[in-house]
Amino acid sequence: HGLSPLSAKLSEIRASVEAGAQEIDIVISRHHVLTGNWTALYDEVSAFKEACGEAHLKTILGTGDLGTFRNVAKASWVCLMAGADFIKTSTGKISPAATMPVTLVMLEAIRDFYYKTGKKIAMKPAGGISKAKLALHYLIMLNEVLGEEWMNNEWFRFGASSLANDILMQLMKQKTGVYQSADYF
Repeated sequence: HGLSPLSAKLSEIRASVEAGAQEIDIVISRHHVLTGNWTALYDEVSAFKEACGEAHLKTILGTGDLGTFRNVAKASWVCLMAGADFIKTSTGKISPAATMPVTLVMLEAIRDFYYKTGKKIAMKPAGGISKAKLALHYLIMLNEVLGEEWMNNEWFRFGASSLANDILMQLMKQKTGVYQSADYF
């Protein structure tokens, strides 16, 4: 939920990196966003990035709690400027998680940041993307906003464990011509 004290978060990041983690997921303090304390958010994410060292930092915005698209856009920008390697909609455990409109706002922030800095940032919509056909909509949006360069797992990932089962079901349907129950996967 991002409610742990900053010192605890930094300690966990350092311990994880020392144990060999190459990517760190951290939930931002949404209180900073909701109170408009953008400097505090920037300082927090900068500290996370410093604690990560060479490991990639994935900042989880918890977009379902941010209230407005403007807050999502500003939080995305602050995380990008503070050194995040990924921005992620949510942990995927709280609803609402990823939505197409929120993902679009975040992709546009990544695009505009890239145009200003030349630095590519990765994106991960997490939660609520459980069907292959919906995932295709996200991939089309990704291609239209960021282009083919982002169409790989280095720059875009789905955070949807239930999506894998649906993809397996779709592949089996292609192979056999009929759908099978999710119980088989």
